[in-house]
Amino acid sequence: MIHDIRDLLSGPEPDPAADSGHEDPPPRVGFFTDTSVCIGCKACEVAWEWNAVPEDGLTLSGMSYDNTGALGASTWRHVAFIEQTTRVEPASPPSPDGRALLPLADAGGPQAPASGSADGEGVRWLMSSDVCKHCTHAACLDVCPTGALFRTEFGTVVVQEDVCNGCGYCVPACPYGVIEQRPEDGRVFKCTLCYDRLGAGQEPACAKACPTQSIQFGPLDELRERAARRVDELHGAGVPEARLYGEDPQDGVGGAGAFFLLLDDPEVYGLPPDPEVTTKDLGRMWAHAAGAGLALLAGTAASFALSALRTPWTTGK
Repeated sequence: MIHDIRDLLSGPEPDPAADSGHEDPPPRVGFFTDTSVCIGCKACEVAWEWNAVPEDGLTLSGMSYDNTGALGASTWRHVAFIEQTTRVEPASPPSPDGRALLPLADAGGPQAPASGSADGEGVRWLMSSDVCKHCTHAACLDVCPTGALFRTEFGTVVVQEDVCNGCGYCVPACPYGVIEQRPEDGRVFKCTLCYDRLGAGQEPACAKACPTQSIQFGPLDELRERAARRVDELHGAGVPEARLYGEDPQDGVGGAGAFFLLLDDPEVYGLPPDPEVTTKDLGRMWAHAAGAGLALLAGTAASFALSALRTPWTTGK
């Protein structure tokens, strides 16, 4: 299949693994993270140790239970704790099937226990386990000069640490600020979606460890359908703020391989509202550069030609 270079760098891409050279690849897989059922237990943060990731810091900021702060070279899952002041509604009665429903705060999702203030104000926590998005159009992969980053047969994006030369080009290329260099040697690291486990027919460690199924793993198309049903369910339960983030193949990265159900604006969770692959205009930029180079070459040749025409010919005796 022949593509225009612009199609390879942006826009919908139904099969990134096949276009990366994999013959007859399996269905693309990914993560659906449902933040409405995240309890902030950090089991996913512990589970990435499957990949022998170094300890990434145990110092609390004093402002939150968050002890990692952001994704990084040694933080492959980051659980955010966003505390919001809101009005407290009475807890929902048990549902017909006997399970107590989570209380909703102003139809805004799960909340922490009420503070007991007379004016009905309380707090709620929005908890979300962030991870590398394994973008359809991965700018980190596009700018890597050594091939250290590659697209797997599962459609995920993985770093080969023994090939990385520490140039750091991929760091500013990521629209989410995910990938990072380790200060010890400058090489970059990020979530591999447990590539070794996928090859053995197992699910990633973080999804396996999640006790509430906030992190769900599977074929990406199935996850998108499941996520759409979950949003409809929450809307029907009086949570109109529920929305999906990163699931749309028409978005700026061609759809993420790891997407989220959020209960507030993406910015609240530290996510860019309209991410766009930073290499989208790379083909056009190279075309402009080539055009400028040809124009410069033509101008230089013309100047020499004009100079030769204006110089009278002389003959030696």
